[in-house]
Amino acid sequence: MRRAARRCVTFAVCVAAAATPLSACSALVPGAGSQLAPAPSGPVSTAVPAGSVTLTVSSSENSGTTRALAAAFEKLHPNVTIDYRYTAAGDYNTSLNLTLSSADAPDLALLNMIGTTVRANLVRDLDPYVAAYGWDRACPSTELDQWRASNDGRQLGSGHLWAAPAGFSLVGVYYDKALAAKLGITAPTTFADFQADLAKAKAAGAVPIQLGNLQGHASFVFQSIADSVDGAARSTAWAYGVPHATIASPGGTKGAEDLADWAKQGFLPAGANGTDLPGSVAAFAKGQGLFLFDGSWDGALIDKAMPSKAGFFALPGATASAPVTGIGTSVAYAIPTRARHPDLAAAFLNFMGSARAAQIEFSTGFMPLAHADAVIAPPGSVLADIATAWAKVNRGNGLVPFFNNTTATMADTLTSAGQELIGGRSSAAQYVAALQADWQKGHR
Repeated sequence: MRRAARRCVTFAVCVAAAATPLSACSALVPGAGSQLAPAPSGPVSTAVPAGSVTLTVSSSENSGTTRALAAAFEKLHPNVTIDYRYTAAGDYNTSLNLTLSSADAPDLALLNMIGTTVRANLVRDLDPYVAAYGWDRACPSTELDQWRASNDGRQLGSGHLWAAPAGFSLVGVYYDKALAAKLGITAPTTFADFQADLAKAKAAGAVPIQLGNLQGHASFVFQSIADSVDGAARSTAWAYGVPHATIASPGGTKGAEDLADWAKQGFLPAGANGTDLPGSVAAFAKGQGLFLFDGSWDGALIDKAMPSKAGFFALPGATASAPVTGIGTSVAYAIPTRARHPDLAAAFLNFMGSARAAQIEFSTGFMPLAHADAVIAPPGSVLADIATAWAKVNRGNGLVPFFNNTTATMADTLTSAGQELIGGRSSAAQYVAALQADWQKGHR
């Protein structure tokens, strides 16, 4: 999915390839849902074992976040060794259910989406650990709710907690400060200002929005607008599959119409459908674009390529005082039903929410799930802007899950429908209808 120097985050945010295979894997598990005994439901312990012990972690995360957290946990507990088992995202997602159901199941496993893991009884209900450690008091509800689901895994956003986050990503808008200054543009404070900036950049011969849509990342643009117009609560209801929710909303309609209109006006690169996200990031870093919709995972890369020359903001609303929303998801780990050391796994998850872990998460490209006020970013850096945007989004409880993960096939639908929309082969109404049809099928 990505190389270290060209980031396209490998978990839920990697919309084109991470979401679909995972939830289609129950057929690979003989007797899924009946073969495994229920996870133990007795008392849990928050004590770290005194003897020598190895904790196994399976993941497709290769930004270095989990490895760095593991090293810090080992230093804190010298008797613990963490065996980090990395698999490239495509193979990881395809084989995850088999991995979780095997006799050699890991103690922790990255989840890209809940998929069939809950319905097949492959992961443990973490509610006992939530109570033991107080995770619900330490983390905003919008952070934990992304990994809650009903027992059949169909209703998202409520029910039991099945995975715990190790760090969050935030999608917003990067901008080229040098190009903006040349055009007389500052970071916009309203959506109308943002639209005016697009027209100004186009008139000056610059690329208004750099975009790579080979893997469907036009969805970043669409969802950012939809969330801003509809508000976090309405967008989240659709993302979680709440009955009767619809994307044929004022925000969904405007997001689709603006995306189509911006393509027609030449605000997007002509070759967007043939460029992937790393390619668009590279082009932006070379000065080929005023704005770039992308996630915080690329912040360090952009900062390195454009030191002190890039900024970041959450897409503004209709007014400067409107609540700020942001698309976000987490690196989240589940404890498999067959984990050998579930209590130790939970202790590692709890460490991920500590002040010590916060700086590690931030330094490796993710926002900490707690203690965000303690992280240090170089003044004037894009990382400092990201931290500021993250604080604004969380103050208003404005974090919205990725639309790509609302159904097992939504990532594919967003990709194909988005390519047709900006390619001029479909209308905004057809785009919205395609998304809602996929949603209906996935949540019926």
